[in-house]
Amino acid sequence: MLTLFHAPWSRSSRLVWLVEELGADCRIEYCDIRRMDGTGAADPRNPHPDGKVPALLHNRALITESAAVALYLTGLHPEAGLGFPPASPQRGPLLTWMFWASGELEPSLWNKMTGAVDADAYARARYDAAMTRLLEALWEGPWLMGDRFTVADVLIGSTVAWAREHLPESPLLDAYVERLAARPAHARALARDGTPPQYAEAS
Repeated sequence: MLTLFHAPWSRSSRLVWLVEELGADCRIEYCDIRRMDGTGAADPRNPHPDGKVPALLHNRALITESAAVALYLTGLHPEAGLGFPPASPQRGPLLTWMFWASGELEPSLWNKMTGAVDADAYARARYDAAMTRLLEALWEGPWLMGDRFTVADVLIGSTVAWAREHLPESPLLDAYVERLAARPAHARALARDGTPPQYAEAS
C-alpha cells in the first residue's frame, strides 16, 4: 500500500503530479502543515519527522524529501518510462538533474525572491549559472533529458512554473511551461491537489 501525505498547494503537489504520470496506485492522505505566511499547523496524522510534506509510506517504509520520494516512486514503476535503469548511461544525468533541483535551482530562486541576487555578487553568479544551465538544456529540449519526458521534468518543471515571474524572460521557458501544463497527468494532478484548510473554510 502506497500512501502519500500531501498538503494542497505545497511542495508535495509535484508528487501528486508524479503519481498521476506514473499511474501509481497511491492513496493521497491530505494533511495540514505550517506555512510561511503563518497559517496552518503541524498535523499529527503526518508521519514526516519534521511535520513537512511530502511523506510517502510504502507498507512500513517511510520516505521523505521530494527527490527521494520521486526516485522511490519512479523505481517502483519502471514501465512508465520516467526513469532509467541503474546500468543505463542516462541514469547519472537524470539523478544529477533531480538533485540539482533542490541543491542549486531552489536556493538560487530563493535568493532571487528575497533580493539577495541584487545585493550579493555570489548570489547573482549562482542564480545566473542556474539559469544558464536550465536554458541550455531546454534549448536542446524539448525536455531536460532531450526527447524523453522524465521525473526530472516533474521536479524542475513544477518549480519553473511556480516561480516563473522570478526567472528570466525567455520563450524557451514559456514554451516549457506550456508543454508541462498540456500533459493530461498534469491536469489530473491539479484536480486532485485539493485546497488548503484555511481557504476551504473561507469559501
